[in-house]
Amino acid sequence: MAELTLLLIEDDERLARFTTEYLQRYDVEVTHVTDGGRGLREALRASYDAVLLDLMLPFKDGLTVCRELRGHSDVPILMVTARRDEVDRVLGLELGADDYLSKPFSPRELLARVRALVRRRRGLAGPAHHVQVGSLTLSTAAQTATIAGRLLQLTSYEFAILRVLIERRGRVVTREQILDLAKGSADESFDRSVDVRISRLRQKFGEEPGRPSLIRTVRGLGYMIVGDQ
Repeated sequence: MAELTLLLIEDDERLARFTTEYLQRYDVEVTHVTDGGRGLREALRASYDAVLLDLMLPFKDGLTVCRELRGHSDVPILMVTARRDEVDRVLGLELGADDYLSKPFSPRELLARVRALVRRRRGLAGPAHHVQVGSLTLSTAAQTATIAGRLLQLTSYEFAILRVLIERRGRVVTREQILDLAKGSADESFDRSVDVRISRLRQKFGEEPGRPSLIRTVRGLGYMIVGDQ
């Protein structure tokens, strides 16, 4: 049995073949489809450990696939694109992507990113325990979070960020620390990705505009969760 299974949605046949051959050498089982429509159907049909999703695709673009897939699944999504515009990266993250990789990329880096996403989802990053802050409960064993008993639908990256903040509750955590602790390397992403994820977490908490937030913004520094909430 392969170490993990990956759905590759990529219309560049040459790149897909090269990527598939490399990943297979490291015990990754790859299923490749060439357009967004088929990719979305396949992602919903079968269970994969991760999805590698190109931004520019025929029939259904990567952002659309990401949004529609995230409405039905929490599978880790790594978006790939030749475009380096930060707007594209932020939009992809807002739609639910877990990570972002620009072309051309190193296959070794790709493999490391995919493995990191899968590890977070499988809950292999640390010992199993429950942590509660007010009405918010985090289970690192099940990789789940609830607020007032309601299960939150979190991506693996959102869960990792929430875990970082909760385990350091009462202390300010900078964006750089969040990137480093939640993803493994501060240079694997960019500061605005943290802001996007914090915004999404607040939305999923069901917080109302103008009301105190569970996650507090400390201007010029970062974010924190107060331990006695």
